[in-house]
Amino acid sequence: MNTVAIILLVEDNHMDVVLTLDAFREAKLTNKINVARNGKEALDYMFGRDKFADRTLYPMPNLILLDLKMPGIDGFEVLRQIKNAEILKRIPVIILTSSKEEGDRTLSYDIGANSYLLKPVSFDGFIEVVQKIDDYWFTLNIGAPGI
Repeated sequence: MNTVAIILLVEDNHMDVVLTLDAFREAKLTNKINVARNGKEALDYMFGRDKFADRTLYPMPNLILLDLKMPGIDGFEVLRQIKNAEILKRIPVIILTSSKEEGDRTLSYDIGANSYLLKPVSFDGFIEVVQKIDDYWFTLNIGAPGI
């Protein structure tokens, strides 16, 4: 990909947000990362509602990193609404979670997740994961038309 990719990180845990952003910096990746701190904020961002209405400030992401376990609107519902919306369904959604439950993985793929990754336990692991995300999704992968 020749342009800077935009990623929407949907994560309610402040320390996981900091860890993920630090891993992108440490890996020297230039992706622009916007953060939604809960499911409602993620859906408002994706559908351009409320404070996210200005697409010059909040452009449509090229990729979504989505946590599953969030209070209120959880990641499953965020994924469901994104994959059911004609204008959003082609945006790749990577589940980035600590859940090892087979049911969570199965449901995520059934709803339309493009990938399911477990959150690494170490910072070096996070760096490796974000590098591989960048390598695959923004270098090797040929994205869907219109993304």
